[in-house]
Amino acid sequence: MSEIKNYTMNFGPQHPAAHGVLRLILELDGELVEHADPHVGLLHRATEKLAESKPFNQSIGYMDRLDYVSMMCNEHAYVRSIEQLLGIEAPIRAQYIRTLFDEITRLRNHLMWIGTHGLDLGAMALFLYAFREREMLLDMYEAVSGARLHATYYRPGGVYRDLPDSMPKHAESKWTKGKDLKKVNEWREGSMLDFIEAFADDFDSKIDEYRTLLQDNRIWKQRTVGIAVVSPEQAKAWGFSGPMLRGSGVEWDLRKKQTYAAYDKVDFDIPVGMNGDCYDRYLVRMEEMVQSNRIIKQCVKWLKANPGPVMVDDYKVAPPNRTMMKEDMESMIHHFKLFTEGYTVPAGEVYSAVEAPKGEFGVYMISDDSNKPFRMKVRAPGFAHLSAMNDMVKGHMLADVVAVIGTMDIVFGEIDR
Repeated sequence: MSEIKNYTMNFGPQHPAAHGVLRLILELDGELVEHADPHVGLLHRATEKLAESKPFNQSIGYMDRLDYVSMMCNEHAYVRSIEQLLGIEAPIRAQYIRTLFDEITRLRNHLMWIGTHGLDLGAMALFLYAFREREMLLDMYEAVSGARLHATYYRPGGVYRDLPDSMPKHAESKWTKGKDLKKVNEWREGSMLDFIEAFADDFDSKIDEYRTLLQDNRIWKQRTVGIAVVSPEQAKAWGFSGPMLRGSGVEWDLRKKQTYAAYDKVDFDIPVGMNGDCYDRYLVRMEEMVQSNRIIKQCVKWLKANPGPVMVDDYKVAPPNRTMMKEDMESMIHHFKLFTEGYTVPAGEVYSAVEAPKGEFGVYMISDDSNKPFRMKVRAPGFAHLSAMNDMVKGHMLADVVAVIGTMDIVFGEIDR
């Protein structure tokens, strides 16, 4: 009689639950996972090397393309590292705008996560609910930067421009006209801050809708409760951060512990889990959306009351406005030099990290007193999480692998950078 052997099979990269280009080699005993070997390399774009070949100010757009669901948070870590090397600080209004858009980005990320995680585990309707709100957050990105995804809005010394005084409105179509058109444009009558405020006031009720669909759903709980339990000690040893760490009961959040931007001026709580399973990590992210919405409301209130500059007044770092550039020769020279050669950053090294939606996103940068980074290294949260895949899925069923990939909230742009 032939000896019974384990199956070895590929999970992805074409698998609909592999979230991009994840290739897992699974060793299965029937449907039980004995071993999982994650393979990266299918998306490698050498972002760090590309950044070392370009002036500092030309690599902001590359940051958007790392975790392409959390664009402005990536930019934030990169521009903060340059600011620390230059010894400059963005104006207070720019700091509040960054805080506002970091939290808008967190909502965008978590809505994408809850929609796709639900879809992976069979909750079809949730995806449509989450993208209903996400569409408005995309509109906010577009209104302020001109792009729905890759914004390049944060700049060393502040942000590209102040928040606009109006929001683009929906045009009449054969699907939306008359009373319906008036209803969809109702929030867009005032400034962008009015639109964000209306969205934030309404969003808490939408989170309640997501919870109604999932929180006590017996199928959802069967798929997530007790799956991939990670103890606080394991989470710290594996280098977890963000919701993956807080889901295991470790109250660590860079916004509180190593504060930056305007986070020390706003009030919010850090949600933590108790059991360290997939369900706890779901609960943490849901509560994070509530806290992000709280921060957004506070930022809108402050920004409405406090006008001011959003960029440092230093033409070696920030370009002069278009009017000055066309009328003043010196301004035109500054503009030309800035966008061709960039600026020289003093020699030194720095590590700057932000609390991105997926965890600690950091940029380690070495400058050699030139206009390009001598070395740049990105610390991506998803990479550390993926390295724990084998330990998290061992002993679970094949179907649980999907739940574990979903609970990690991985995006391969940052993992395979």
